[in-house]
Amino acid sequence: MEASKNVLEIARRTLQIELDGVSGLLSKLNDDFALIIDLILKSRGRVVVTGVGKSAIIAQKMVATFNSTGTPAVFMHAADAIHGDLGIIQDEDLVICISKSGNTPEIKVLVPLLKLAGSKLIGMVGDINSYLARNADLVLDTTVEKEACPLNLAPTSSTTAQIVMGDILAVCLLEERGFSRADFARYHPGGTLGKKLYLKVSDLYIHNEKPQVSPQASVREVIIEITKNRLGAVTVIEDEKIRGIITDGDIRRMMEKYDSVGHLKALDIMYNAPRTIDSDELAVNALAMMRANNITQLIVLEAGIYKGIIHLHDLLREGII
Repeated sequence: MEASKNVLEIARRTLQIELDGVSGLLSKLNDDFALIIDLILKSRGRVVVTGVGKSAIIAQKMVATFNSTGTPAVFMHAADAIHGDLGIIQDEDLVICISKSGNTPEIKVLVPLLKLAGSKLIGMVGDINSYLARNADLVLDTTVEKEACPLNLAPTSSTTAQIVMGDILAVCLLEERGFSRADFARYHPGGTLGKKLYLKVSDLYIHNEKPQVSPQASVREVIIEITKNRLGAVTVIEDEKIRGIITDGDIRRMMEKYDSVGHLKALDIMYNAPRTIDSDELAVNALAMMRANNITQLIVLEAGIYKGIIHLHDLLREGII
């Protein structure tokens, strides 16, 4: 228990130091930050993000976030840049160079080359008196008081501050661009996230059968229709209008309630206020409705006309859940 207590104390101390480093960024969001946002928004080029070591990893994460939220970006490793990769930078691109010290050999070689090429240089740096800070056109100050590492050596608080500053940039750019859910879906067409944003009920129900019976259908006909279509339910239709729905659960409850069912019709056992959803609704909304009502299927309508059934299994198959 004593060892466990010690570990928790270390964890809490580490977290507090990291939190302090991040909260310190609040006072560092100055006029340069606002100018950087304006510069990126007005740019007709891309944002090239570069760094060395841990900063290079942060740069890659920042590029991924930028690209997924509407800001074209590309990663360039600072060490590789001085061995041919400077060709990545195109006219009207601007460069964000990330470095804790701002004084590494790679930075000192790269910065003059960028300036010579005429690229706008933004320094994200942990020392505002460093070589990078002095030579950048604009500066993002990510200075932290100390690293979470007890030796004050391993990049911990400083890299967290860099990640957060990158996220702050991305979110500001996202909001200033008016980036919408539809835009996000366009950039994330694959995977669960994308499907939640664009997949519609109409994309799913069309693969199912369209089970239906009349109100006068016998219990046998109802059971056959439910079994045949494997959706766990059948819609009761009369004069092209929905009268109700009968589910597997309704069949079980019927069997518990009646000793004999030969005289029963669909209208005797149906639920007459079924949940419906429009075919143009997002599939994720169908899931929310199922969860809210503790059901596994919804009747799909199109312009008020019965079109079919969407089942919970359809959503599971697509990874919506």
